[in-house]
Amino acid sequence: MKKILPLALAILIPVAIGAVSGLFTTEAIGGWYRTIVKPSFNPPNWIFGPVWTLLYILMGIASWLVWKQGKNKDVKPALTLYAIQLILNFSWSFIFFYLEQPGWAFAEIIVLWVMILLTIFAFSKHSKTAAWLMVPYISWVSFASLLNFSIWHLNA
Repeated sequence: MKKILPLALAILIPVAIGAVSGLFTTEAIGGWYRTIVKPSFNPPNWIFGPVWTLLYILMGIASWLVWKQGKNKDVKPALTLYAIQLILNFSWSFIFFYLEQPGWAFAEIIVLWVMILLTIFAFSKHSKTAAWLMVPYISWVSFASLLNFSIWHLNA
């Protein structure tokens, strides 16, 4: 139990942040988001929840793998980058869905993407597996960036 608790907490943190940001998303999907023009490659709404849940779990595992290295190395810079990108991840949902500002959300998601990339590089210094676990996340955020830009452009 003592060994599993840090892993469980590492997974719970991003999942909880995702759940809270999902509150902004859920409310907007039935309102503003339903009324805007979306590109032809926009996935169905039901896909986002499972994908984000999986990504948050992978992120949590990655952060735990890095945290475990803390006895031997200074992992604080890597985990600080991780925390910053989590805050930016949360902020994007707030800006896009709650504030209904796809232009500002696009600017923010670019910063998020850069922070994820920096986190991957920082994680790779401590655990190659942790870095690779973040690759699906940056891939999805790359797609989300294109989707965000397209929505902004189509609804300008």
